[in-house]
Amino acid sequence: MLTKEQKEAIVAEVAVIARGAQSAIAAEYRGITVEQMTKLRHDARKAGVYVRVVKNTLARRALTDTGYACMSDSLKGPLVLAFSRVEPAAAARVMRDFAKTNDKLVVKAIALSGKLLSPGDLVALATMPTREEALSKLLAVMKAPIEKLARTLKAPADKLVRTVAAVRDQKQAAA
Repeated sequence: MLTKEQKEAIVAEVAVIARGAQSAIAAEYRGITVEQMTKLRHDARKAGVYVRVVKNTLARRALTDTGYACMSDSLKGPLVLAFSRVEPAAAARVMRDFAKTNDKLVVKAIALSGKLLSPGDLVALATMPTREEALSKLLAVMKAPIEKLARTLKAPADKLVRTVAAVRDQKQAAA
C-alpha cells in the first residue's frame, strides 16, 4: 500500500515527464511476465522512452495539466504508460516491436502533441522517420535542383569538348 507522500511523488514524477514528452502511449500489459516487462523497460530506456506502470487514478491526476489529459478517459485496466522524450515516434516503435513478440501487450491509447489518436495509428506513428532521417530527406530534396542546374550549365562545355575531340580524332584518322 502506497502512502500519500509516495502517491504524490509518483504523480509529480509522471507529470514532469508528461510535460516534456513528445508523445504518450497507454498499453494494457495483462498476462505479461516480469522478464518480458523487464525487456520492455530495457528496450525503452535504450530508445529514450520513459516507461512506468501507474495506477490509473494517479495517472489521471498526473496527466491533468499536460497535453496528454485527452488520454484520461482511456485509462482503464492494468496499463503501462510510455512517454517519448526525444522523438515523437520512439515510444510507438518500442511498443510495436515489443507487441510483435508479445501479443498480450494491447495498445489502448496514443496521444501525439495533445491529440488523441486511435490505437490503430500505432504503426503509422512507429513508421514516422526519425529526426535524422527527415533531415537527410529534406537535404536531398533541397540539393537535387542545385545539382540539376550544375549539370545543365556544364552540359554545353562537355558537348564542346566532345565535339573538338571528335574533330581531332577525325583529322588524325585522315592523316
